Amino acid sequence: MTAPWQGVVLVTGTDTGVGKTIVTAAITAAAQAAGMRVAVVKPGQTGTATGEPGDVDVVTRLAAPLTGRTLASYPDPLAPLAAARVAELSPLELYTAVDEVREEADKHDLVLVEGAGGLLVPMGLRPSGEPWTVADLAVSLGAPAVVVTRAGLGTLNHTALTLEALQRRAIPAGLVIGAWPAEPELVHWANLTELVPNLLGALPTGAGAMDPGVFRRSAPGWLTPTLYGVLDDWRAWAEDAG
Repeated sequence: MTAPWQGVVLVTGTDTGVGKTIVTAAITAAAQAAGMRVAVVKPGQTGTATGEPGDVDVVTRLAAPLTGRTLASYPDPLAPLAAARVAELSPLELYTAVDEVREEADKHDLVLVEGAGGLLVPMGLRPSGEPWTVADLAVSLGAPAVVVTRAGLGTLNHTALTLEALQRRAIPAGLVIGAWPAEPELVHWANLTELVPNLLGALPTGAGAMDPGVFRRSAPGWLTPTLYGVLDDWRAWAEDAG
């Protein structure tokens, strides 16, 4: 059996809106149920002007991590570097983010770092003035990545591109389906078969709307032991979830 990932783990996605935050909450809940001390770090939160809860707020409501931190916040719902420039605010510097994450890793068993959008979205600037991405953060931290992906049409291409980009950087990676539909169709079953070799979990559609107590009790059943879960039979799980 593969040992659970510890230390720093990046949570990224094939795109925006794939369910990164709810997956982060599920991993948090499962790890804490296993007795781990968990911190959640969001390097760049955008769209704060909408007044909606930030991603760390959502994770805290669902899973209550020991520590939840947002390193930089920007009002416009854009990529973090673009949002910083539009708001005329200082962009997050790469090694500031690295140092902050490592500080939490010294105090916790598991630090989940949730990116923004996909793997190569510009997050901030290096000391040289060049943009950096979640992939750069993973390389700097020597951390594996959880890639949150969709269940439906188009996911295989987006997933393969993301995994290839991670492989080229020698970043270990696994997949979690962000929302498995209540009524899966042929395309979902076909995609599940293709994704299974790299799959570390799958959440049912609507998981984020669950009562927090139900969410925390359910989370281990959505994840494999690599992410502190108990899931080992994908077809049985998918049939039950559907």
